[in-house]
Amino acid sequence: MELGKRKELILCAVVEHYIKTGEPIGSKMLMQTLPISVSSATIRNEMSELSEMGLLEQPHTSAGRVPSQKGYRYYIDHLMSEDTLSDDERRLIKSELSRSMGNPDKLLEKAGEILAKMTGCAALSTTPTDEGAVIKHIELVPVGTRIAMVVMMTSNGIIKNGICKTETELTRDMIDTFYDIVKECFIGRPVSDVGTVMIQTLVASLGINALAMSPLFVVLADIASQALQAEIRLEGEQNLLHHREFGSDIYDMMQFFDEKDKLERAISDVDTGLQVIIGKENKYRQLENSSMIIARYNVGGHDGGAIGIIGPTRLNYAKLIPSIEYLTGLVGEMLTDTLEDE
Repeated sequence: MELGKRKELILCAVVEHYIKTGEPIGSKMLMQTLPISVSSATIRNEMSELSEMGLLEQPHTSAGRVPSQKGYRYYIDHLMSEDTLSDDERRLIKSELSRSMGNPDKLLEKAGEILAKMTGCAALSTTPTDEGAVIKHIELVPVGTRIAMVVMMTSNGIIKNGICKTETELTRDMIDTFYDIVKECFIGRPVSDVGTVMIQTLVASLGINALAMSPLFVVLADIASQALQAEIRLEGEQNLLHHREFGSDIYDMMQFFDEKDKLERAISDVDTGLQVIIGKENKYRQLENSSMIIARYNVGGHDGGAIGIIGPTRLNYAKLIPSIEYLTGLVGEMLTDTLEDE
């Protein structure tokens, strides 16, 4: 679809007025804001044609126009000029994130908190899902004579842990044997290799140590499986209660947020860069009156997870898109730095 210059100026003005005020705009007010000289009657005709094209909507018979979901899409793709983050804004975001540097889980949690506060929307983040990740570090932490915590860190920043109970007391010899096996069989190995078959083969080779050591490696297999599954974190869902545009739809959205598998699928199409998903472009009915801005982050040169927001379609896209891009880039850099320091 191609619009003439005048229609584009009118559509842009309607969208930006509605984003700023939440109110429809009529031809007389629009005439005062346009950068070109044109009559009110001409503007009405152009707005009528934009409505017939599905780019504008008229909430009430006597009211002005507001953008449709299709109008937002055209605006973002063709008309919008992105804002530039100020140096102060960049420093503030970086300072807030830096407080959680060194702990991947806390870093993603903090990123969600920053986004929720900054945007007034619900913020989400997913843990890295690179299937090519390898095991970088494994730690055994005794917490009792027969209880230990197994901690694993992968090359893409995932940290998982599990508690196990052993049949015998954890001796120094058992712990040393555990680390010898970990060094030989696990460090540098793809996380996806650590499964039931591998653990059964390993335990079978332990001989007299099998009974004592097997619980440790069973737990290791379990946390390796967890590391391959993306986790979704949500922050600031309550922010959406303040957006009157949702009306009664808010209750369906809140219930939808509890279905993490559907939420994960809703963002799975974003495989690179940043994407804006508007209204009915979303996969699920519960999101058809909302917008998602989702960006991918990289860890160590490999695809990591996603960070973004869910809010009403009336969003300040020009401001939010560069903010999310900057935050996402920082998360990737800090996760990469954390791994390189290990």
